[in-house]
Amino acid sequence: MPRSTNPLVISRVVGDVLEPFTSSVGMRIVYEGNAEVVNCSELKPSQIINQPRVDVGGDDLRTLYTLILVDPDAPSPGDPNMREYLHWMVTNIPATTGATYGEEIVAYENPRPVVGIHRLVFVLFRQMGRQTIYAPGWRQSFNTRDFAELYNLGSPVAAIFFNCKRENSPTGSSRRR
Repeated sequence: MPRSTNPLVISRVVGDVLEPFTSSVGMRIVYEGNAEVVNCSELKPSQIINQPRVDVGGDDLRTLYTLILVDPDAPSPGDPNMREYLHWMVTNIPATTGATYGEEIVAYENPRPVVGIHRLVFVLFRQMGRQTIYAPGWRQSFNTRDFAELYNLGSPVAAIFFNCKRENSPTGSSRRR
């Protein structure tokens, strides 16, 4: 059997966060400074302080989507006991628009990895129609699969991830006593 070349499979996003799926809708994610998210890219915490611009494809404004951003490696890849950490959730995003046209259910919280390299995963689901989705009681231990099942979202229609690790302290800085 041939090995997959899909970066979501190789990086274990499919497996740790998602079941296998076929991408069917375009999604573009860009942070300030034109830092575009592409699978396997690495962004620094200083590049992802503010929520990104997320453009959703499609061809019918009546089609709505839900976007989530999770970290399956929280608090550390070696001991992800808070898997998955929910950083952002936006629902009712009309096709051909972006996340700013949806309803923010969980406010963007910028990822701040402390230990190891973390995968930050954007997942897009097609909704059956306009629906009310409630914020979970907490961000840690969120489960994308359970969430999709609870709200009858089915399989994702798009997913993109990037890697992020703690930035070193600036060189030459010292603490004054």
